[in-house]
Amino acid sequence: MGNPDRGGVPGGQGQPAGEAATPDSAGPEGTAPSRGKRAWSAAGRLASIVVLTVMVFAALVLIIVPRVTGSHTYTVLTNSMAPKYPPGTFLVARPAAYSELTYGDIVTFQLESGKPAVETHRIVGFGSAQTGEKTLITKGDNNDVDDPNPVREVQVQGKLLYAVPYAGFLANAVGNSDRGLWLSVGAVVLIGYGIVLILKTVRGLRRGTKAAP
Repeated sequence: MGNPDRGGVPGGQGQPAGEAATPDSAGPEGTAPSRGKRAWSAAGRLASIVVLTVMVFAALVLIIVPRVTGSHTYTVLTNSMAPKYPPGTFLVARPAAYSELTYGDIVTFQLESGKPAVETHRIVGFGSAQTGEKTLITKGDNNDVDDPNPVREVQVQGKLLYAVPYAGFLANAVGNSDRGLWLSVGAVVLIGYGIVLILKTVRGLRRGTKAAP
């Protein structure tokens, strides 16, 4: 007698009765979802790295460097230094020796000695008081005339280290009285968030390595 019928497929073994045929999971259609997941995972890791880079840069420029260098931070409120330093610009002024200030330096100084109101203008000349004390002649880049009063050494708060456009709006929203406290809190938050992103990225890379065939 011949072999019993095994599914009606001549010359080969048939599929057991009652079992439906399934597509080959190794084929192109079966691999599409895994490829899509890997692409999304890679995009997520890239986005995390970009966000981390921005956060670290912001922490360094706006918080850490001013703290480390002992600099003061200010926000431009008027157009006197426009267009290079328009309103909203975040200024970092580092203490500098009065004798080292030169023509063209941008300095922040008290309008009146001992009072909180300050101005940030460029040095356009030098003079001397009746006592023989050296003074600075200053002027806003966008102003037509020099400042009316010479600047004495005691009034100078610092020399411009660098400026960040528009970041001053955020500083103003925080407020001047508690700015030091909020900058410290902000530094902790940014650094902590950066560490979390790093850990998540490393964990995602490990998982991707283990899942790879």
